[in-house]
Amino acid sequence: MSDFKGIIQQAGATERCPQNYVLALTDTMNVISGKWKLPIIASLLRGKIRFKDLLDNIEKITPRMLSKELKELEINSIVVRKVYNQTPVLIEYQLTESGRSLLNLIDTMIDWGLTHRSNVW
Repeated sequence: MSDFKGIIQQAGATERCPQNYVLALTDTMNVISGKWKLPIIASLLRGKIRFKDLLDNIEKITPRMLSKELKELEINSIVVRKVYNQTPVLIEYQLTESGRSLLNLIDTMIDWGLTHRSNVW
């Protein structure tokens, strides 16, 4: 766990943010940025789900975009794709341990978003 709050509170106005924290934030944003990744991850927090069910859960996403985003999340070890050898072929997606570890981040972002929306609107 980082002590970013403590570092910020102790730092003077001219001190630089530690490089490893900047890199960690950049890495995080590279993995979860975009319009669709967080809704996909949030949908998968409830457990295994099929492609069609993800399409139904996430309003306005196209099949092509969902496929692209799932592949990127798979490359980044956030999502795992499991193919069952049966007829018809069954494919399910689920979060990896790394993907499930995003729950606290998503929960904090939802809290912030609800507060922000009520203050702005």
